[in-house]
Formats: sequence, structure tokens, C-alpha cells
Amino acid sequence: MPNKPNELLANYFKNNGINLDNVDEQLKLVAPNSPNLSLYRDMMLTVLRMAHDDSNRWNAKITLQALRELDHAFRVLEQYKGQRKVTVFGSARTPIEHPMYGLAKELGATLARADMMVITGAGGGIMAAAHEGAGVEHSLGFNITLPFEQHANATVEGTDKLLPFHFFFIRKLFFVKEADALVLCPGGFGTLDEALEVLTLIQTGKSPLVPVVLLDAPGGSFWQDALKFITHQLEENRYILPSDMKLLRLVHSAEEAVEEINQFYSNYHSSRWMKSQFIIRMHHRLSDAAMLDIAEMFADLRQHGHFHQHAQSCVELDDPQFSHLHRLAFAFNGRDYGRLRELVDFINHPENRAKPQPMHTTQHAREALKVT
Repeated sequence: MPNKPNELLANYFKNNGINLDNVDEQLKLVAPNSPNLSLYRDMMLTVLRMAHDDSNRWNAKITLQALRELDHAFRVLEQYKGQRKVTVFGSARTPIEHPMYGLAKELGATLARADMMVITGAGGGIMAAAHEGAGVEHSLGFNITLPFEQHANATVEGTDKLLPFHFFFIRKLFFVKEADALVLCPGGFGTLDEALEVLTLIQTGKSPLVPVVLLDAPGGSFWQDALKFITHQLEENRYILPSDMKLLRLVHSAEEAVEEINQFYSNYHSSRWMKSQFIIRMHHRLSDAAMLDIAEMFADLRQHGHFHQHAQSCVELDDPQFSHLHRLAFAFNGRDYGRLRELVDFINHPENRAKPQPMHTTQHAREALKVT
């Protein structure tokens, strides 16, 4: 979506008698063909306004550190842009002999076989197990720099797959931003914090819809007990919508976890907002019967209008790598993300795909194919 320049920033300097026309000149010099010039301009004007105020050194240091961390992470992770990644959360205190350690190791290996990368906080316990199973080539560790001595797990320590962060909030941002799916294993306050934050981000539309898988050992009750609490205290008291529970899936094996992720992306590819329209990109076109069912079964997701299926529109040409995908567009109410997950599940059912159209050959082609 095109960015609208922040006129308040420009007016701030104009009202203070400061001419910053050379900012545009500098940007065009370093990025003459970038479609993001207006974004970079606003970034630069924001920094210049901070410099003009010059009110607090601590604020300036925080801004600089955050910007450096973001820039470094963007650069490092750009090389893995085309590969699906799964963030795995769980306790760093899980011992090797615990059933969950072996299950997390098996999860990592199963994800690697499916050509997915495993992201963890690079620590011990569940994190070490998932990386051990995945191997270094399919691992990414987002480590946190602490004032006391601490080490990453053996799989990623000392490799280019380890990305250090100074700020927890930026590290958390990349845990979610880079994840095509999240698998949550049993853990302590940190794991529960990550689980609830991820669900809050998806529930409010601040993070894209992705599979959230709760993984527990066979016979384990960690997530089952947590879900009972959520159902009894949150859902029954209407603190959350009943459909919000659809954002979670509980499984008890690595194969089930990976199958859940693969199923999510079997037809669904990705989504985005385009002004008032919500666009779901799909690998396969939906049948006419499926479109009629969607109109009836998911009418509550629409603010107005209808569900439309089409190819790439001219206003979405900023994503040419997705030009081959089909689109389902509608005026989403922006609230019921649990119901949106149900729509994605419907889209992914093989029976809802349109049958391939037979190729029509011309009379000339048919004549050429005749056996003489």
C-alpha cells in the first residue's frame, strides 16, 4: 500500500525556518529507483526532529541501538526470505532425559525434512533440542545479550546462524515477524508470555494469521490444563470470542505438528490488506460451489459487499513474485480472526478447489496432431 508522507514532519521544519530540500536529493542519490523513498524520507525527518529537539541523550541512544539492530537483522535474514520458518518456544530448563526434550528434537528433525527452518531463542532445553534435531543448516538462533556470561546452544553457537539482540522487544518482533508458524512446548513464565502475546497479536490483526500449534508429550496435560482454564475463565466469561479458540491446535507428536503446518499452507499462501479489502492469496482457484458456500457460511466476516475471486490486480503489482497466485477478496470486519482461520481451513479442503480446465486446442493444432 502506498505510503502517505507525514506532512506534520515537513511542516515542523518549515515552521522553524529550516530548509530540508537536500534530504530528498540525498535519498535520490543513494536509492534513485526505490519505491520506498517516502518511507525513508519520513525516517530521516523523524531523526532530524529528534536532533533538533536534542532533549535526552538516553532517548537518542535507545533509538540508535534499536535502528542498528533492526537494520542488522533485516540484512542477515534477507538471505532466508524464500524459506518457511517455524518459531519454537519452550522451557530452557527441560532436561535431556525429559520426554519433551526428545519430542522437541524429533520436531526439529521433522521440520528440517520438510525444508523448514527452526527459530528458537538459542538457549538450552527445548530450544537446544529443536536445533539439535534440525541441524545447523535448518536452524536460526535469536540470542539475547545479557550483562553476565551466557552461551547459545551447541548447534548454533559460533555459527552465522546465531543472531544476537540487545533489546528483548526487537527480538520478540523477529520471533513473530519471521515465523510462518509457531510451535509452543511446555515452559515457564517466558513461554506463557510468548504464547499469550502471539495469540494477542493474531487476535487483534497486528500479526499475520499463522498456525499456532501447542505441542505436548503423549499423556501430557500441560496445554490441556491451560486450555481448560482459557475455556472456563476467558471464553465462558466472554473475555474472548468463542471462535478465538480456533487459533490454537493441540497435538501430541512431531508428525502432527508438521502436518498441521503443511495443511495450513496447502492452498492458502498469504494475506494482506489493500485499503478496505482483505486479500487472501491462494495456490489454487476455488470452485464455483465453494464460492457459494463461502458467501453463505462466512457472511459474518464481511462488513459489506461480496466475496470476489480474481487474479492479481493492477494495484498489487508491488508484489510481482505473487503474480501467479489466485485471490479471494472481501471487506473483512477486522475482528473475527478465529473465524478467519475457519475460512482458511475451508479454502484448504481439496474438494473446494476448482477442477483443472481442459486445454482447448485450435483446429489447426488438432490437424497437426493427426496421425498420418
